[in-house]
Amino acid sequence: MSKKKQQPWFAPPELPCTGVESHAHLNSRQFLPDFEAVMERARAAGVAQIIQVFLSPEAWAEGRERFAPYPHVYFILGIHPTEAMRYGPETTQALRGAIKADSRIRALGEIGLDFYWKDCPPDIQKEILLKQLALAEECALPVVIHCREAEEETFAILEDRGFAGYPLLWHCFGGDIRMAERIIKNGWHISIPGPVTFPANQALREAVASIPADRLLVETDCPYLSPVPLRGKRNEPANLGYTIAAMAEAQGLSPAELWTLCGDNARRFFGIESD
Repeated sequence: MSKKKQQPWFAPPELPCTGVESHAHLNSRQFLPDFEAVMERARAAGVAQIIQVFLSPEAWAEGRERFAPYPHVYFILGIHPTEAMRYGPETTQALRGAIKADSRIRALGEIGLDFYWKDCPPDIQKEILLKQLALAEECALPVVIHCREAEEETFAILEDRGFAGYPLLWHCFGGDIRMAERIIKNGWHISIPGPVTFPANQALREAVASIPADRLLVETDCPYLSPVPLRGKRNEPANLGYTIAAMAEAQGLSPAELWTLCGDNARRFFGIESD
Protein backbone atom coordinates (compact mmCIF):
# COMPACT_ATOMS: atom_id res chain seq x y z
CA MET A 1 0.00 0.00 0.00
CA SER A 2 1.42 3.39 -0.95
CA LYS A 3 1.75 5.98 1.76
CA LYS A 4 -0.54 8.99 1.27
CA LYS A 5 1.45 12.10 0.38
CA GLN A 6 1.22 14.83 2.99
CA GLN A 7 0.68 18.47 2.13
CA PRO A 8 3.83 20.61 2.42
CA TRP A 9 2.43 22.67 5.31
CA PHE A 10 2.23 19.63 7.62
CA ALA A 11 5.76 20.45 8.77
CA PRO A 12 5.82 23.84 10.56
CA PRO A 13 8.32 26.27 9.04
CA GLU A 14 11.08 28.11 10.86
CA LEU A 15 9.75 31.63 11.40
CA PRO A 16 11.30 34.91 12.56
CA CYS A 17 9.96 36.56 15.71
CA THR A 18 7.75 38.94 13.70
CA GLY A 19 4.31 37.32 13.87
CA VAL A 20 1.18 38.24 15.79
CA GLU A 21 -1.34 35.83 17.28
CA SER A 22 -4.42 37.92 16.55
CA HIS A 23 -7.02 36.00 18.58
CA ALA A 24 -6.36 33.80 21.62
CA HIS A 25 -8.35 32.74 24.67
CA LEU A 26 -5.38 32.11 26.96
CA ASN A 27 -7.47 32.73 30.08
CA SER A 28 -9.17 29.38 29.38
CA ARG A 29 -8.91 26.84 32.18
CA GLN A 30 -7.23 24.52 29.68
CA PHE A 31 -4.07 26.65 29.98
CA LEU A 32 -3.86 26.72 33.77
CA PRO A 33 -1.51 23.70 34.13
CA ASP A 34 1.21 24.98 31.76
CA PHE A 35 0.52 28.64 31.06
CA GLU A 36 4.15 29.77 31.34
CA ALA A 37 5.30 26.99 29.02
CA VAL A 38 2.63 27.97 26.48
CA MET A 39 3.91 31.54 26.50
CA GLU A 40 7.52 30.37 26.12
CA ARG A 41 6.64 28.09 23.20
CA ALA A 42 4.83 30.95 21.47
CA ARG A 43 7.89 33.18 21.61
CA ALA A 44 10.16 30.35 20.43
CA ALA A 45 7.79 29.81 17.48
CA GLY A 46 8.16 33.43 16.32
CA VAL A 47 5.12 35.03 17.97
CA ALA A 48 6.15 38.59 18.82
CA GLN A 49 2.76 39.80 20.11
CA ILE A 50 -0.45 38.12 21.25
CA ILE A 51 -3.99 39.50 21.22
CA GLN A 52 -5.87 38.01 24.18
CA VAL A 53 -9.69 38.01 24.13
CA PHE A 54 -11.80 38.71 27.22
CA LEU A 55 -15.50 38.00 26.78
CA SER A 56 -16.81 40.16 29.63
CA PRO A 57 -15.65 42.96 31.94
CA GLU A 58 -15.63 40.38 34.74
CA ALA A 59 -13.32 38.07 32.77
CA TRP A 60 -11.01 41.03 32.09
CA ALA A 61 -10.91 42.06 35.76
CA GLU A 62 -10.24 38.49 36.87
CA GLY A 63 -7.73 37.54 34.19
CA ARG A 64 -5.69 40.60 33.24
CA GLU A 65 -3.11 40.18 36.02
CA ARG A 66 -2.07 36.83 34.59
CA PHE A 67 -0.61 38.77 31.66
CA ALA A 68 1.16 41.43 33.72
CA PRO A 69 4.59 39.77 33.19
CA TYR A 70 3.98 39.73 29.42
CA PRO A 71 3.97 43.28 28.00
CA HIS A 72 3.75 41.89 24.45
CA VAL A 73 0.17 40.72 25.16
CA TYR A 74 -2.69 43.07 24.31
CA PHE A 75 -6.42 42.69 24.87
CA ILE A 76 -9.76 42.55 23.09
CA LEU A 77 -12.86 43.06 25.23
CA GLY A 78 -16.52 42.59 24.38
CA ILE A 79 -19.68 40.54 24.89
CA HIS A 80 -19.92 37.45 22.65
CA PRO A 81 -23.26 37.16 20.81
CA THR A 82 -24.19 33.92 22.56
CA GLU A 83 -23.93 35.81 25.88
CA ALA A 84 -26.01 38.78 24.75
CA MET A 85 -28.85 38.00 27.17
CA ARG A 86 -26.45 38.79 30.02
CA TYR A 87 -25.97 42.33 28.71
CA GLY A 88 -27.67 44.57 31.26
CA PRO A 89 -28.02 48.33 31.78
CA GLU A 90 -24.67 48.41 33.58
CA THR A 91 -22.71 46.48 30.95
CA THR A 92 -21.97 49.39 28.64
CA GLN A 93 -20.60 51.40 31.55
CA ALA A 94 -18.51 48.44 32.71
CA LEU A 95 -17.03 48.03 29.23
CA ARG A 96 -16.41 51.77 28.95
CA GLY A 97 -14.71 51.83 32.34
CA ALA A 98 -12.42 48.93 31.47
CA ILE A 99 -11.44 50.55 28.17
CA LYS A 100 -10.58 53.82 29.91
CA ALA A 101 -8.66 52.03 32.68
CA ASP A 102 -6.53 49.70 30.56
CA SER A 103 -4.45 50.91 27.62
CA ARG A 104 -3.80 47.29 26.63
CA ILE A 105 -7.41 46.98 25.40
CA ARG A 106 -7.02 47.63 21.67
CA ALA A 107 -10.36 46.55 20.17
CA LEU A 108 -13.98 45.83 21.02
CA GLY A 109 -14.76 42.20 20.38
CA GLU A 110 -15.46 39.58 19.69
CA ILE A 111 -18.95 40.89 18.99
CA GLY A 112 -21.44 39.96 16.29
CA LEU A 113 -24.10 37.38 15.53
CA ASP A 114 -24.14 33.61 16.06
CA PHE A 115 -27.20 31.71 14.85
CA TYR A 116 -25.54 28.29 15.09
CA TRP A 117 -25.96 28.13 18.85
CA LYS A 118 -29.45 28.72 20.22
CA ASP A 119 -28.38 30.38 23.48
CA CYS A 120 -29.76 33.79 22.60
CA PRO A 121 -32.60 34.99 20.31
CA PRO A 122 -31.42 36.73 17.12
CA ASP A 123 -33.24 39.98 17.90
CA ILE A 124 -31.39 40.34 21.22
CA GLN A 125 -28.08 39.56 19.55
CA LYS A 126 -28.72 42.30 16.99
CA GLU A 127 -29.66 44.82 19.69
CA ILE A 128 -26.49 44.13 21.69
CA LEU A 129 -24.31 44.21 18.58
CA LEU A 130 -25.62 47.69 17.78
CA LYS A 131 -24.93 48.88 21.33
CA GLN A 132 -21.36 47.64 21.18
CA LEU A 133 -20.76 49.12 17.74
CA ALA A 134 -21.86 52.47 19.13
CA LEU A 135 -19.46 52.05 22.05
CA ALA A 136 -16.59 51.22 19.70
CA GLU A 137 -17.22 54.44 17.80
CA GLU A 138 -17.46 56.43 21.04
CA CYS A 139 -14.15 55.01 22.27
CA ALA A 140 -12.49 55.12 18.82
CA LEU A 141 -11.65 51.41 19.00
CA PRO A 142 -11.42 48.89 16.16
CA VAL A 143 -14.03 46.14 16.07
CA VAL A 144 -13.49 42.37 15.96
CA ILE A 145 -16.48 40.53 14.51
CA HIS A 146 -17.71 37.04 15.33
CA CYS A 147 -20.13 35.70 12.73
CA ARG A 148 -21.48 32.17 12.51
CA GLU A 149 -24.35 31.19 10.23
CA ALA A 150 -25.47 34.84 10.19
CA GLU A 151 -23.44 36.32 7.35
CA GLU A 152 -26.16 38.27 5.55
CA GLU A 153 -27.58 39.66 8.78
CA THR A 154 -24.12 40.71 9.98
CA PHE A 155 -23.24 42.39 6.71
CA ALA A 156 -26.61 44.18 6.67
CA ILE A 157 -26.13 45.63 10.17
CA LEU A 158 -22.55 46.73 9.54
CA GLU A 159 -23.25 48.24 6.13
CA ASP A 160 -26.50 49.92 7.18
CA ARG A 161 -24.77 51.29 10.28
CA GLY A 162 -22.12 52.91 8.08
CA PHE A 163 -19.19 50.73 9.12
CA ALA A 164 -17.73 50.44 5.63
CA GLY A 165 -14.21 51.80 5.94
CA TYR A 166 -14.20 51.47 9.75
CA PRO A 167 -11.24 49.49 11.22
CA LEU A 168 -12.89 46.09 11.49
CA LEU A 169 -11.49 42.56 11.62
CA TRP A 170 -13.56 39.56 10.52
CA HIS A 171 -12.39 36.97 13.04
CA CYS A 172 -12.08 33.25 12.26
CA PHE A 173 -12.97 33.56 8.59
CA GLY A 174 -14.26 30.35 7.03
CA GLY A 175 -16.05 31.60 3.93
CA ASP A 176 -15.55 31.52 0.19
CA ILE A 177 -14.16 33.97 -2.37
CA ARG A 178 -17.47 35.82 -2.70
CA MET A 179 -17.67 36.46 1.04
CA ALA A 180 -14.03 37.53 1.19
CA GLU A 181 -14.58 39.98 -1.65
CA ARG A 182 -17.47 41.61 0.20
CA ILE A 183 -15.38 42.01 3.34
CA ILE A 184 -12.49 43.51 1.36
CA LYS A 185 -14.84 45.83 -0.55
CA ASN A 186 -15.95 47.26 2.80
CA GLY A 187 -12.33 48.04 3.69
CA TRP A 188 -12.07 45.44 6.46
CA HIS A 189 -9.44 42.88 7.47
CA ILE A 190 -9.72 39.09 7.60
CA SER A 191 -8.18 36.69 10.13
CA ILE A 192 -7.54 33.08 9.12
CA PRO A 193 -7.66 30.18 11.61
CA GLY A 194 -6.32 26.61 11.62
CA PRO A 195 -9.09 25.00 9.52
CA VAL A 196 -7.40 26.44 6.41
CA THR A 197 -5.12 23.39 6.77
CA PHE A 198 -7.98 20.85 6.64
CA PRO A 199 -7.84 18.81 3.41
CA ALA A 200 -11.54 19.39 2.68
CA ASN A 201 -11.23 23.19 2.95
CA GLN A 202 -10.10 23.90 -0.59
CA ALA A 203 -12.71 26.67 -0.92
CA LEU A 204 -11.17 28.46 2.07
CA ARG A 205 -7.67 28.19 0.59
CA GLU A 206 -9.00 29.61 -2.68
CA ALA A 207 -10.52 32.50 -0.73
CA VAL A 208 -7.20 33.12 1.02
CA ALA A 209 -5.51 33.23 -2.39
CA SER A 210 -7.89 36.03 -3.43
CA ILE A 211 -7.35 38.27 -0.37
CA PRO A 212 -4.84 41.14 -0.67
CA ALA A 213 -1.88 40.33 1.58
CA ASP A 214 -2.19 43.68 3.38
CA ARG A 215 -5.65 42.66 4.69
CA LEU A 216 -4.65 39.26 6.13
CA LEU A 217 -4.11 38.31 9.76
CA VAL A 218 -3.61 34.87 11.30
CA GLU A 219 -5.05 33.42 14.51
CA THR A 220 -5.48 30.26 16.53
CA ASP A 221 -8.74 31.03 18.39
CA CYS A 222 -7.05 28.76 20.93
CA PRO A 223 -7.74 26.49 22.66
CA TYR A 224 -9.98 25.66 19.69
CA LEU A 225 -9.49 24.91 15.97
CA SER A 226 -6.09 23.25 15.96
CA PRO A 227 -4.55 22.94 12.50
CA VAL A 228 -3.62 19.68 10.81
CA PRO A 229 -1.72 17.61 11.97
CA LEU A 230 -2.81 18.59 15.50
CA ARG A 231 -6.56 18.53 14.84
CA GLY A 232 -8.50 17.44 17.91
CA LYS A 233 -5.80 18.53 20.34
CA ARG A 234 -5.67 21.71 22.39
CA ASN A 235 -4.56 24.61 20.22
CA GLU A 236 -2.02 27.27 21.26
CA PRO A 237 -0.14 30.18 19.65
CA ALA A 238 2.96 28.08 18.93
CA ASN A 239 0.89 26.15 16.35
CA LEU A 240 0.45 29.16 14.07
CA GLY A 241 3.28 27.98 11.80
CA TYR A 242 1.06 25.27 10.34
CA THR A 243 -1.65 27.79 9.52
CA ILE A 244 0.67 30.40 8.03
CA ALA A 245 2.31 27.75 5.84
CA ALA A 246 -1.07 26.81 4.32
CA MET A 247 -1.92 30.48 3.81
CA ALA A 248 1.48 31.16 2.23
CA GLU A 249 1.00 28.26 -0.19
CA ALA A 250 -2.31 29.80 -1.28
CA GLN A 251 -0.81 33.28 -1.57
CA GLY A 252 2.28 32.17 -3.46
CA LEU A 253 4.61 33.60 -0.81
CA SER A 254 7.15 32.09 1.54
CA PRO A 255 5.82 31.35 5.04
CA ALA A 256 8.33 33.75 6.61
CA GLU A 257 7.32 36.56 4.26
CA LEU A 258 3.59 36.15 4.89
CA TRP A 259 4.19 35.69 8.63
CA THR A 260 5.85 39.09 8.83
CA LEU A 261 3.25 40.71 6.56
CA CYS A 262 0.39 39.40 8.71
CA GLY A 263 2.25 40.52 11.82
CA ASP A 264 2.71 44.03 10.43
CA ASN A 265 -0.99 44.13 9.45
CA ALA A 266 -2.00 43.16 12.98
CA ARG A 267 0.32 45.71 14.57
CA ARG A 268 -1.17 48.46 12.41
CA PHE A 269 -4.74 47.31 13.03
CA PHE A 270 -4.39 47.10 16.81
CA GLY A 271 -2.05 50.10 17.09
CA ILE A 272 0.85 48.25 18.68
CA GLU A 273 4.57 48.61 18.11
CA SER A 274 7.19 46.01 17.27
CA ASP A 275 9.34 44.75 20.11
